[in-house]
Amino acid sequence: MILEERPDGQGTGEDSSLPQDGGSIRKGYDSFVQNQPGQLQSHRARLHQQISKELRMRTGAENLYRATSNTWVRETVALELSYVNSNLQLLKEELAELSTSVDVDQPEGEGITIPMIPLGLKETKELDWATPLKELISEHFGEDGTSFETEIQELEDLRQATRTPSRDEAGLDLLAAYYSQLCFLDARFFSPSRSPGLLFHWYDSLTGVPAQQRALAFEKGSVLFNIGALHTQIGARQDCSCTEGTNHAAEAFQRAAGAFRLLRENFSHAPSPDMSAASLSMLEQLMIAQAQECIFKGLLLPASATPDICPDQLQLAQEAAQVATEYGLVHRVMAQPPVRDYLPASWTNLAHVKAEHFCALAHYHAAMALCESHPAKGELARQEHVFQPSTPHEPLGPTLPQHPEDRRKLAKAHLKRAILGQEEALRLHTLCRVLRKVDLLQVVVTQALRRSLAKYSQLEREDDFFEATEAPDIQPKTHQTPEVRMPSLSQVKVTDFFHRLGPLSVFSTKNRWQLVGPVHMTRGEGGFGFTLRGDSPVLIAAVVPGGQAESAGLKEGDYIVSVNGQPCKWWKHLEVVTQLRSMGEEGVSLQVVSLLPSPEPRGTGPRRAALLWNQRECGFETPMPTRTRPWPILGWSRKNKQGKTGSHPDPCTNRNCVTCP
Repeated sequence: MILEERPDGQGTGEDSSLPQDGGSIRKGYDSFVQNQPGQLQSHRARLHQQISKELRMRTGAENLYRATSNTWVRETVALELSYVNSNLQLLKEELAELSTSVDVDQPEGEGITIPMIPLGLKETKELDWATPLKELISEHFGEDGTSFETEIQELEDLRQATRTPSRDEAGLDLLAAYYSQLCFLDARFFSPSRSPGLLFHWYDSLTGVPAQQRALAFEKGSVLFNIGALHTQIGARQDCSCTEGTNHAAEAFQRAAGAFRLLRENFSHAPSPDMSAASLSMLEQLMIAQAQECIFKGLLLPASATPDICPDQLQLAQEAAQVATEYGLVHRVMAQPPVRDYLPASWTNLAHVKAEHFCALAHYHAAMALCESHPAKGELARQEHVFQPSTPHEPLGPTLPQHPEDRRKLAKAHLKRAILGQEEALRLHTLCRVLRKVDLLQVVVTQALRRSLAKYSQLEREDDFFEATEAPDIQPKTHQTPEVRMPSLSQVKVTDFFHRLGPLSVFSTKNRWQLVGPVHMTRGEGGFGFTLRGDSPVLIAAVVPGGQAESAGLKEGDYIVSVNGQPCKWWKHLEVVTQLRSMGEEGVSLQVVSLLPSPEPRGTGPRRAALLWNQRECGFETPMPTRTRPWPILGWSRKNKQGKTGSHPDPCTNRNCVTCP
């Protein structure tokens, strides 16, 4: 969806066509209420039919796009895919509105605000995790892959749910939970030497062109992009006619900017335009501009109650100038290649309209401040710092007139610039076919224009024969700078679906191991003859020469995975020691794994930026050994730095190490 349109609500005023008899009116109303569910169901059915038609068209265009090598045909098909993608987003937005609709009309008058720009979610195809994961679990981990069908089904259900998240905090939590599971999967199943070989298929959010990659980083990046996009939709749906709504909207857009920055800083060589560095940088700037606009709207609410107080008007003038500056920067970025080649033209036009509109608002509020009848001396000096010089050679803060008549003329000059700016905004609005359909945008700008014209007519006098002086520019300034806030990926606590395979520090495709045992040992004069260290899994730190452990074939560096047939991969150090000490003369049966030398050479390049340093920071419930390397957010087209895992451990210096008696 490109712009959020005002819902078409039914008026509540009296209709002359209704019968005047109270009973007849009630009967007609009851009939209307009874018919509403049927009308909604019919509307949903029509939307589903249109969505199915668009999906069939997209499938055909996608097949042609892949099959042809002709440049002209590919460009034509890409344009068609962009059109189909826009239609699909609009239809799905409308369907979501019907499913969770609460028909609330936009507030009249001053409560009407310019719509924001929400970003559509990236779409994806269904993915079969079962076959490759079962094979990998059986071949590499030595476990029965079919015994993990429940875990695999949970993973597939979670991914399926993330394709259509709700536009609220629950939807964000759903995406964050899936992203966390992808981090687990990345650490366990994906390495340069071995991976499931899945093909991840996603559609570009801006153009609809398909892209596919085998790297899990593409899946993680797409989910992170959708987290940012969902924040934009939540921000665009807030009611900015109240302070709470503007605060929530500003927070959502700042979170969206953080998601796009996080993606830009950790993702390279993107296969789709929407995830390129240029697009993500533009989206980050756009979200900051929209957050700045929400801050201005929040200040406008209490100031509208006291329109004649000069300090409020001066602050609003500078805040509006700051918003205009932000949108001016966004418009320049949108108009430059390569962004302009795939960005919707309506976005560029809307950014231009907003830049003109808020610049005009800055001059309007400056004029309101100048219209104060008796400004204090301190306020007069403050006003001079609000205005910029009209020419580069003038000193900053031109001397303002103190005589009421001269101040009236300068206020007229600012109102003139406000009127011209709002007329330019209306002209730009009519030039765009998409924006012309957004009546709410025209209503807002038209109201501002009428307000400026009304104030100008109040200041107009019959003896004004000379043109007013040129009004200086407004110095942009904000009292609350938007911050780029990273999305809250750690608030949702999740458990690794494949927790039964063992701790990630050992049991992953980055390591190779050999299962030894079960071996039976009895207690000798010196005990079992080994020293234990660490938790989950417990490590054999040292083996006593000639002892029972050496005779059984155990070696330094082995991990204990089973005690008397009980899996103990996740046991703590004390649990294993307690179990061994409780053994009688019958002895104990142990199973261990011996790590094999890794074929992967140690990386020599720079360390990758990491987002998730450990599972405790991310709210994961699965414990993580301290020796585990940090998880990279995205490992896109970068070499993995993998150390040797088969080396012997350092001599034991831990006070928790125990030589089993």
